[in-house]
Amino acid sequence: MERRIIWSPWRYEYIRSIDKKTSCILCELPKKPDGESYIVYRGRHVYVVLNAYPYNSGHLMIVPYVHKRSIEELGEDVRRELMEVLVQAVKVLKKALLPDGINIGINLGRIAGAGIEEHIHIHVVPRWAGDSNFMPVIGGDKSLPISLRETYKLLKNVWKNMIGL
Repeated sequence: MERRIIWSPWRYEYIRSIDKKTSCILCELPKKPDGESYIVYRGRHVYVVLNAYPYNSGHLMIVPYVHKRSIEELGEDVRRELMEVLVQAVKVLKKALLPDGINIGINLGRIAGAGIEEHIHIHVVPRWAGDSNFMPVIGGDKSLPISLRETYKLLKNVWKNMIGL
């Protein structure tokens, strides 16, 4: 079987934008107002934020406030809340965006695909039939049907009404 390579060049802009020497973007985001940082939910140990460079509209990240590299370094309370909030995020995405499926992933280490390897986080990416097309591969552009700002408002509202804040 021939192996195909699918390029995501827009992700490189994001990876380059992170100043790894001075700060961790995932530690800095909760210091900003929710609307500026696109945080849709704040829990006791974790928060949920829209990925600013999403693979798809509604691409969420669930992030512990504590700066740890790997899941085994997290305390039991943090791990428990991560999983509870993951279930909530899936429910919210299903209600708000009606995806055909959802990818959930944790990338531990650069080789595993972590763009921010020093701060563990869970990706929750809604998927639709036909959401992969020629635009990113041929044109180097990703076509998203809804803006980050509109996605933020929609998810924040659905989260508030379904789960509560």
